Amino acid sequence: MKTEFDLELIQKYNRSGPRYTSYPTALQFSEAVDKAPIFDALGQAEGPLSLYFHIPFCQKLCWFCACNTIITTKQESADAYLDLLDKEAALWIQRTNRKRPVSQVHLGGGSPSFLSPEQIYKLGSILHSYFSVTKDAECGIELDPRSSTEAKAAALRDIGFNRVSIGIQESNTKVQKAINRIQPQELNQETVSYLRRLGFTSINVDLVYGLPYQTQESIRQTIVDVISLNPDRIATFNYAHVPWMKPAQKLLERTNALPEATEKLEMFRIIIEEFTAAGYVFIGMDHFAKPDDPLSVALKNKTLRRNFQGYSTGARTDILAMGISSISQSENAYFQNFKEMPEYRSKLESGQVPLAKGYVLTEEDQRRREIIMRLMCDFELDYEVVSKRIGVEMSNAYATELKSLESMQADGLLVMDSNGLWVTGKGRLLIRNIAMHFDAYLKFSEQRHSKTI
Repeated sequence: MKTEFDLELIQKYNRSGPRYTSYPTALQFSEAVDKAPIFDALGQAEGPLSLYFHIPFCQKLCWFCACNTIITTKQESADAYLDLLDKEAALWIQRTNRKRPVSQVHLGGGSPSFLSPEQIYKLGSILHSYFSVTKDAECGIELDPRSSTEAKAAALRDIGFNRVSIGIQESNTKVQKAINRIQPQELNQETVSYLRRLGFTSINVDLVYGLPYQTQESIRQTIVDVISLNPDRIATFNYAHVPWMKPAQKLLERTNALPEATEKLEMFRIIIEEFTAAGYVFIGMDHFAKPDDPLSVALKNKTLRRNFQGYSTGARTDILAMGISSISQSENAYFQNFKEMPEYRSKLESGQVPLAKGYVLTEEDQRRREIIMRLMCDFELDYEVVSKRIGVEMSNAYATELKSLESMQADGLLVMDSNGLWVTGKGRLLIRNIAMHFDAYLKFSEQRHSKTI
């Protein structure tokens, strides 16, 4: 299906809403939650397991960043943190079926490439001594070329990593100066070159649009630079300006050069047109992939899913997450670690898993999660198929929600009949808005989300 960019409709529906990396969203997490369900689920389940490690360190703060980071140049800080990760893994393995195969591993941050080669090998020791990582596991890392080296990449390969997501954001020097992230294209080329030489099987690129001084021309040049790197996947994120949460973003306001909403929409139109013209498949929302990439194949086969890392090819795997702020997920529960280092350290040193808050899903939550997941990933709802998955007749149980979509159908964003719902080319860009009609909690939290486009 070809995506259609209707600026008038996008402006009409561009409101705050969740990205649906989970349902319910993290805004529903509570400190009073019962922790037993996730321990029970992880201890009894036998299927594949996905691991996430949050490495929060960066040598320098990018002023647009909204991630949970620790800015430091002290390499020894990572040694102390890895000791804590070791403690956490040891505590989790006591509550987990140790024979469960690990099919996915992801290192996020921060900048995981902050770690030295020796520290990477130490992390590998933690990973492989506690968990059974399969030989064909997808093991990916978010990599900053400014803190990466060929020796670090070789260490990552040695401990089993085979996928890399490279943060580029924007290639224009004026924009880079404004966000405090100087990163020449030559550095990106050098990084991609040694990653391919070392045998990494998938190289992905992350971009951001809506930054100070960005223009349609600078976006076009960034796209040219990215395509020259021949990445397997591309993620293009809309810059979320939340200075009340991340005070450093106030520095971007001083430029008086943040693009207006209409300009950002034009940038996004260019991004879609240029990457699809170059042969990439528009997966949805902000992701692109080569036609033979597993992400594109999963989209075609309707096996695509979303989790806290975005679109994923993984089936219904539990996610065991370690490190500050990380979020674990089982079939019926979400749990998040403490976000601040003192609380995280204190819990581990007292022999406790450092869970701060979470949410246990009701049966109704699980039904709505499946509906929203299929909309976000398949861009359609086959009522018969969905009804079998959720255990109730969908068109009857959710007649009110389906009725509320009639105005969107009138605007050409979707088509409905007695058998199902299909999102049109115009509606693909507004898939979050469509999914929001099935969110039972949105009216209590809408103002706390980013814009849907």
